[in-house]
Amino acid sequence: MKKAAKIIGILLLIIIVIGFFFYRSLLPTYNGTLDIEYLQDEVTIHYDTYGIPHIYANNETDAFTALGFAHAQDRLWQMELIRRIAPGRLSELFGEKLTETDRFFVALGIDEASELTVQNLDKNTQSYKLAQAYLNGINEFIANGATPVEFYLTGTDKTKFTLKDIHNVFGYMAFSFAMAHKTDPLLTEIQQKLGNEYLADLGLHVDPNTTLLHNYPTKEKDTTQIETTIVASVHKALDQLPIPQFIGSNSWVIAPQKTATGKVLFANDPHIGFSQPSVWYEAHVHTPTYEMYGYYLAGTPFPMLGHNRNIAYGMTMFENDDIDFYWEENNPDDANSYKTPTGWKTYETRTKTIAVKDGEASTETYKTSRHGPILNGIADGINFDQPVAMSWAYLQHKNQLLEACYLMSHANSQAEFEKSLPKIHAPGLNLMYGDTEDNIGWYAVGKLVERPKHVNSKLILNGASGNDEPIRFMEADENPSATNPPWNYVYSANNQPDSIAGSLYPGYYLPENRAKRIKELIVEKDNWTKEDMMNMTLDVKSNIHLEAVREVLNVIGKSEFSDIEKEVVNILHIWNGENRTTDIAPTIYHRFINQYLKNTLSDELNKEAYAQLLKTHILKRFEVPLLYQESIWYDDVNTTSVKETRADILLKSFKEAVALLENQFGKDTNEWTWNKVHTVEHPHPMGQVETLRPYFNVGPFEVPGTREVINNLGYHYEDSGEYNVYFGPSTRRVIDFSDIENSMSILPTGQSGNLFSPHYQDQAKMYVEGQFRKMMLNLEEIKQDSKNTLILN
Repeated sequence: MKKAAKIIGILLLIIIVIGFFFYRSLLPTYNGTLDIEYLQDEVTIHYDTYGIPHIYANNETDAFTALGFAHAQDRLWQMELIRRIAPGRLSELFGEKLTETDRFFVALGIDEASELTVQNLDKNTQSYKLAQAYLNGINEFIANGATPVEFYLTGTDKTKFTLKDIHNVFGYMAFSFAMAHKTDPLLTEIQQKLGNEYLADLGLHVDPNTTLLHNYPTKEKDTTQIETTIVASVHKALDQLPIPQFIGSNSWVIAPQKTATGKVLFANDPHIGFSQPSVWYEAHVHTPTYEMYGYYLAGTPFPMLGHNRNIAYGMTMFENDDIDFYWEENNPDDANSYKTPTGWKTYETRTKTIAVKDGEASTETYKTSRHGPILNGIADGINFDQPVAMSWAYLQHKNQLLEACYLMSHANSQAEFEKSLPKIHAPGLNLMYGDTEDNIGWYAVGKLVERPKHVNSKLILNGASGNDEPIRFMEADENPSATNPPWNYVYSANNQPDSIAGSLYPGYYLPENRAKRIKELIVEKDNWTKEDMMNMTLDVKSNIHLEAVREVLNVIGKSEFSDIEKEVVNILHIWNGENRTTDIAPTIYHRFINQYLKNTLSDELNKEAYAQLLKTHILKRFEVPLLYQESIWYDDVNTTSVKETRADILLKSFKEAVALLENQFGKDTNEWTWNKVHTVEHPHPMGQVETLRPYFNVGPFEVPGTREVINNLGYHYEDSGEYNVYFGPSTRRVIDFSDIENSMSILPTGQSGNLFSPHYQDQAKMYVEGQFRKMMLNLEEIKQDSKNTLILN
């Protein structure tokens, strides 16, 4: 018996020792000395308090090799996921639930386009050489560094990264930024089944009276309204992605004439789906000839956001329409050919096999017309008998994104920065700029198309006649922009830009809510400080929602109310439009909006269709404006003897909202605070397994803000009365050119994606509390702050 106990004890000790050494093997190495390949000289990486690497090298090649190594050490699993999206290889990790997503991305042809781009890259350019150095660093970590625990959990082998992987990441980013494919297929169904009268009230028109992004110097103006009607949707495929999608953004840059210090102030907070780790990896790179504090997408060598002592740049989504859909006409005698203006043409076909974990591989044949891939049977919502092709600007032009990102990150003046702009064909971006020489700028970039006058780009176009084809792609200098305007600020909140080639350009622009608030705040003062900018990024007031409440109360104000309904009316009467965690009015307002949308729209749509509509981009455009007008939507089609009016629906929705809140929280309205229903949790792919969720996910946290305020923390409406935030500011950056070494930032969770890193979630509470931390540039300060220093030989 004693002998058996002794053996068991020894076995337990062995298990503990093995477990300890296995745990140690998973940890990142932030301190010490490592020998790695590809370096010409020693590189020092100082990790600051929050795990941001400050990379000091004697030349750029070594610096980018070290950057790749450091990036992979903290984000290799994220890199692995994002490089698998475009080629359709997620099912290899997650099984059948990702096959529809894989099928869709394979159909797009991003992977083939990336292959062609790589074949045509100029190997003598610095962008190529530094990208290769970055890849060398990643692959050195793959060969000799710790294996992230997710690779063990999914049984995934580590493999080398290539230049094609970088371009596949660019391709996914470009597609994520596009909006045409995300607009709900219900718009087609509404038009076909209910008619154009129902479409007319859904905010599908470009409004020339909205808050516009103004050009400077001014360009030719026209008040043409371009109608938006239908496009396809791929929500089902995209909802399964384990990597966040790009949603929207804010940015504003204030000229010296409006700042207290007489120097430029710069702010940017791109709105991206929340995930763990968060989308951006921060790194400060310094050599004798180069310095940049940047924000990097997983697997990419040059930062999309960045600043140094000379310039700062950032981005928001342009929301331009860079995807068109075309009806193709099949040959009645040969389904493999289709009609063109010059006769019948054979579809190009390619066959690809999608490997599926724990399942049978799926072999698919994809057709492509002269316009692009045929999406029937592949994209959710494209179920027409007639073939529908997708024409996407990203696949139609030479891809120079690698060179563009290199030029942006290596610019030291406005003129140098502007050289990068024509090289960005897609995605459509608003690039924001400020510098130490007192210049500011906003640039809308991306290849814009001039279409025939009769073409409505939001309808599926005639692909056979040739009459609906683009006339030309515009030159980069025709794009909207403003440099050093006399009003002394530039901004972007994904809103409609001013005239392009004489008319308002079609797109998927967000409502003016944030844009109007940004302008309102900037205009009211001329002594802006860094602290003012930081506070502005946290602004949670919506005058749009406040005005909507007043309109509703004006319409229903003379109705009969119960005691608790009277109390709710009083709460709304004194609301100032703020959406703080302790406020009560936002809980009431958004519960009312949910009921109002349901009572207005759901009778014409089935349950699934209505749920899909609530997730569309277009909903934000019409949910408030519809409140102000009579509409065909208000009449309940299920009550044939009565014709409901706006007043009927608003009153019914108000009473239902109060009853639901009373049932949810009780009669004491003081308990109806916003923090109880508005929360955020940052999801990790492994967190989909319930037993792993507490370990991999970060949160949940109670948060202020709401949809379409500056602190834009968004959610979908649902009957639960809870608002689970799924996107928001992916960083909040404020750069002060009067005190560049004390510019400020924050990430939503932490710098590292390694579960066992101390920087996995060390910024999460700071983020929800509206705190910031310094983006350090001063070497002596970095050394004093640094707890860990890694030497690479």
